[in-house]
Amino acid sequence: MRTVSSLRCVVLGGGGFVGINLCRHLAGRVASLKAFGRRQAFPEALEGVDWFNGDFAESTAIATAIEGADTVFHLIHTTTPASANVDKIADVRSNVLTTLSLLDACRDQGIKRVVFVSSGGTVYGVPERLPTPEDGPCWPITSYGISKLTIERYLHLYNYLYGLEYKILRVANPYGPYQMATKNQGVIAAFLKCALTNQPIEVWGDGTVRRDYLYVDDLAGALEKAALYEGVENIFNIGSGTSHSLNEIIELIGEATGLVLDVRNKGVRAVDVPVSQLDVSKAQNVLDWSPGTGLGDGVVKTANWLRERL
Repeated sequence: MRTVSSLRCVVLGGGGFVGINLCRHLAGRVASLKAFGRRQAFPEALEGVDWFNGDFAESTAIATAIEGADTVFHLIHTTTPASANVDKIADVRSNVLTTLSLLDACRDQGIKRVVFVSSGGTVYGVPERLPTPEDGPCWPITSYGISKLTIERYLHLYNYLYGLEYKILRVANPYGPYQMATKNQGVIAAFLKCALTNQPIEVWGDGTVRRDYLYVDDLAGALEKAALYEGVENIFNIGSGTSHSLNEIIELIGEATGLVLDVRNKGVRAVDVPVSQLDVSKAQNVLDWSPGTGLGDGVVKTANWLRERL
């Protein structure tokens, strides 16, 4: 039986937003914990975690980082939905091909399980059903979503060929502390940063695009559940189960900060589906996981953290 205290974990992308929060969630509770990445934006947040500096494209660095582990959390994705469409070949090269090298290293070193963070907001494309269940059609409209879905399929292949266990979390739009929106990704962090630095908030479209937002502490809990789950299910939606428009997010940010916001609308982006809302009942029933932080409370917590840093 898998227990938290028995896990020997490696967090690939441990220096990033989700990786930092996952490491902080697991630190001191697992048998061993290593984090791998190119840089640490907040070194103090990873105190007590073994840090391995390296590039995901360097197969030898990856092999060294995962040595001695039994569970690999794969959080690395080098592109965003917008940037991936600009250079689709680079997107495949830097995400799909590098993941194949990772999976080869996991096979060779006898890694027990890979927990992969996929994208609940992009793999389904324009959803046919709302909320969207895991068995909904997957027709991404971005290269980002296609590469995420391709990695999902390769995980299945490595399980079939080599017995490598995997769990896939199709995650909604995570937000919370340690997200700085440096890659032009993360609406709540980006809007909060603009609000707190007296910059205009630029909104793509008229603000009616709706997304499913998930507080990062809830995501860390779901990742732990996926690492421990011993059943046959492999793919889970992880989100709040609700959706909110950009205009609603802006209103919540105004309430959380007490500021009058300068909002400016820009043109519609082709990469944005009109609405994304995940059906999370499978995760609730099978993983015994549920989101615990409401959007209003999460925005306040994120605003307080970011205000201290700025």
